[in-house]
Amino acid sequence: MISVKKEGVLLNKTEHGFENESVMNPAVIAEGNTTHVFYRAVRKGNYSSIGYCRLEGPLTIVERQETPIIFPQFDYESQGTEDPRIVKIDDLYFISYTAYDKVNALGALATSRDLKHFEKHGIIAPRISYADFKHLAECQGNVSEKYFRINWQYDSMTKFDEKVFIWDKNLIFFPRRINGQIMFLHRIKPGIQIVGIKALSELTKEFWDEYFLHFHDHILIDPHYEHEASYIGGGCPPIETEAGWLLIYHGVHDTPSGYIYSACAALLDIDNPLKELARLPYPLFQPELDYELTGEVNNVCFPTGHSIYGDTLYIYYGAADEHVAVASLHLPDLIKELLLNRIKTQ
Repeated sequence: MISVKKEGVLLNKTEHGFENESVMNPAVIAEGNTTHVFYRAVRKGNYSSIGYCRLEGPLTIVERQETPIIFPQFDYESQGTEDPRIVKIDDLYFISYTAYDKVNALGALATSRDLKHFEKHGIIAPRISYADFKHLAECQGNVSEKYFRINWQYDSMTKFDEKVFIWDKNLIFFPRRINGQIMFLHRIKPGIQIVGIKALSELTKEFWDEYFLHFHDHILIDPHYEHEASYIGGGCPPIETEAGWLLIYHGVHDTPSGYIYSACAALLDIDNPLKELARLPYPLFQPELDYELTGEVNNVCFPTGHSIYGDTLYIYYGAADEHVAVASLHLPDLIKELLLNRIKTQ
């Protein structure tokens, strides 16, 4: 087992109008001794925007803005800009987030060169109805029935609004090109899928139609262990290590007392991240403290950002959908433990 230290709550809600309901699920990027934190801020009525604070080192707040830095501006995000993640590819910051319009929740992208000015590129996740998804994904014949069973709700909704799409959240980019490709994760329940492209312009309807015709080939990982039995989703941006890409993700288990969201860990091949090398058979950490057990949504540890200082990995997460909290661990120990739990190949 990995020794994980719960560092406590980093951010709470304030009296500012844009974050007077809760704060959670931050994007994090460290540069030198500065850590930038872009967090989901929720105001009453469940309207979400993205707030910003700056840390010295991994834990000390030195600046927190009193207004959101990214906020809804277009119809596709009218109810919220949610759950951001951030990476820097070459000289450009990629800030991915979930755009919510009261009906659809889909992965969107903004980019920046200075973390002050942001260019929105709109929704880049696929807009696909349940009927089209089922028709295309079934063609290959080897997609788990759970993908259809868990998403059937969108079919009944479509009868009332033809613009209802399967929710596709947790859009997360790798922090560099791999074999010349920009790669990102996304999540159609219950698993995590992966995409590789040379340019964003490739993400056309024709691209996604072909993608879903071979959907099984793009599934990165599916639920396997009890703590992730209901579904899984991306967490922090993948971390490059000598052993492979470290993926911190979230796993969800439906229990008699409700869903439990835990932080989980896996290792992917450095040159072919579609290949899973190892996975912890138990949660990396899970709800156990008051601020994780009770809140806007109980029993939630939802990892979305990380920083590394020395050999210490700091994981920033949403706690009970109400706070931003931090956990830390010794990174070499986690890699060592993962390598003891390699995926058995046929």
